[in-house]
Amino acid sequence: MICYNCGCRLSEKNFCTGCGADVTLYKKIMFASNRFYNEGLDKASVRDLSGAITSLRESLKLNKNNIEARNLLGLVYYERGEVVAALSEWVISKNIKEDKNIADDYINMIQNNPGRLDTFNQTVKKYNQALLYCQQDSLDLAVIQLKKVLSMNPRFLQARQLLSLLYINNQDWDKAKKELDKCIKIDANNTMTLRYIKEVEAMMPSEEERVKKKKEAIVYQSGNDTVIQPVGKKEIVGFQTLLNIIIGVVIGVGVAWYLVVPARVQHAQSQVNEQLKSVSEQLDAKTVQVDELTQQINDLTKEKDSLSSSLNEAQGVNVAVEANTDLIEAALMYMNKTADEQTIAEELELIDQDYLDSDATESFKTLYQTILEAVGPVVAKSYYNTGYEAFRTEEYDTAIENLEKAFKYDATNGEALYNLAQSYNRSGDTDKAVETYKKVIELFPNTEKARKSENYIKELEG
Repeated sequence: MICYNCGCRLSEKNFCTGCGADVTLYKKIMFASNRFYNEGLDKASVRDLSGAITSLRESLKLNKNNIEARNLLGLVYYERGEVVAALSEWVISKNIKEDKNIADDYINMIQNNPGRLDTFNQTVKKYNQALLYCQQDSLDLAVIQLKKVLSMNPRFLQARQLLSLLYINNQDWDKAKKELDKCIKIDANNTMTLRYIKEVEAMMPSEEERVKKKKEAIVYQSGNDTVIQPVGKKEIVGFQTLLNIIIGVVIGVGVAWYLVVPARVQHAQSQVNEQLKSVSEQLDAKTVQVDELTQQINDLTKEKDSLSSSLNEAQGVNVAVEANTDLIEAALMYMNKTADEQTIAEELELIDQDYLDSDATESFKTLYQTILEAVGPVVAKSYYNTGYEAFRTEEYDTAIENLEKAFKYDATNGEALYNLAQSYNRSGDTDKAVETYKKVIELFPNTEKARKSENYIKELEG
C-alpha cells in the first residue's frame, strides 16, 4: 500500500515512515475498498453479475484508483452486453494508469475488430428502436426488433428481459420462461429476472395439472377413424343409438316447422321495412355526410398529434444514438492518440448538451468528463488566444464564441471569463454582460478583475 501524501510504501504502523502522515483512516478505507473488490470477484465467478456490480461500485466509491475493481466492473458490464458502460470504465482505468494495464487489451479487443464495433453500434440503435416501438404500443414490431438485437448480441441482458416482458404481456408463458432461463444463465441473481420468473411460474400450469388434463381423454381406433372419448364415458351402441337418431329427426322436423314458416312472414315484413328505411336514409343523407366529415376531421387531427408525438420520440432516440457514437469516437481518438486535443474537443462538442444534462447515463457522463479534463487545458489555451485576439480587434461575436469555449474547458481561467464579460458589454448585450461580471465576482473574489467588474455593473445598472 502506498502513502497518499508522499508515495512511500507503508509499513504495518499507523503512520507513514517517510513523511509521518497519520494513515489509520486511510488504511481502513483501502482495506474496505479491497474487501468490496473481493466480494465482487466472488460474485462474478458464480455469475451473480448484479451483485458484483453493486460490490465493485462500492469499492470504487472508497477508492476510485482501484484499477483491478474498475477493470473487473468493465468486464461485468461487457458480459451483460452493456458495451458503452464497459468502455467507459476501461478508458477511465487507462487514464489513471497508462502502463501495464490490462484495460489496453480489452479496448484493443473491441477497437481492432471494426465489424464487432459496428455490430455493437447497430445493437444499441435497434434496442432504442424497440423501446420506441413499445412507447408507440407497436409491441409486435418491438418483438421482431429485439430478436434481431439478440441475434447480434445474445448476452444483451436488458434486451432479453424486455423481450420476456413482451411475451408476458401477450400471455405467452412458455416463450417468456425460455427467455428468462437464458437471462438467469447470464446473470444468476438479477432481481428483475427473478421477479419475472416468479410471475410466469405463477401463471403456468404445474406438471400435475398437465398430466391430469392429459388423462381426461381416452384415444382409440374405430375402423379408419380415431375416436377421442372423455374418461368415464362409454360408447353408445345398439338400440340406444337408433332411438337417439329417431329423436334427432323428430326434433329437426319440429325446428324446421317453427323456423322456416315464420321466416317467410318475416321476409315479407322486412321488404316493407327496407322501403321505409330507404326513404328515411334519403332524408338523413345530408346529416350523415356532415357527421362523417366531422369524424374524419377528428380522426385526422388525432393522427396528426400521434405522428407528431412519434416524431419527437424518434428524434430523442436518434439524439441518444448519435451522442453515444460521438463519445466512443472521441474516446478512441484520445486512447490511441490518433488526433490532437482540438479535434477531440470538436468531437465532444457534437454531443447534444440537453441530452448530456438530462438523459445521459452516469457512465456516459463520467467518460465525457474524463476526456474533457484530459484535453481541456490545451484546447482552452487555443480558444483563449483566438478569443482575446478577436476582442482586441473588436470582432466581438468571434470573441464571445471562443472565450465561452475557453472558460468551458478551463474553469480556472479568470481572464477568459472577464474578457467574455467585456465582449458582451462592448457588443451591447447589457444583460449578459452584467450576468458574466457577477460570475467573475462570485468565482474570483478579492481580485482586480472582481473590483473592475463591480464598477462596470454599477455603470450598466446606473
